[in-house]
Amino acid sequence: MSNLPRPQSTSSRLSTMPSQKPRQLSHLHAQLAQLTANVSDLENLMRMTATQAESMRGLGGYAGGMFMAASKVLGEETVRGGGSGSSGQAEVARDQGKS
Repeated sequence: MSNLPRPQSTSSRLSTMPSQKPRQLSHLHAQLAQLTANVSDLENLMRMTATQAESMRGLGGYAGGMFMAASKVLGEETVRGGGSGSSGQAEVARDQGKS
């Protein structure tokens, strides 16, 4: 079975090889150019994301400060009003309505 002669298709492959190689190289060059453009875009996006992350960190600090200040103010009002929970808030609302 292995002694059967093989068809001579290698000669046709060799004749098409020189014409395929420049086309494949051109295709690879186009893919490399696309990859380079994508990496450049990714680099710009990463730089922008890093800048935005720093800004988000600052905003988180501001929000935390506001929560702490609100907690302190509401805590003082609750202690001053003598109530707790929603009853203290209702007293504050009534006091504001009188003013």
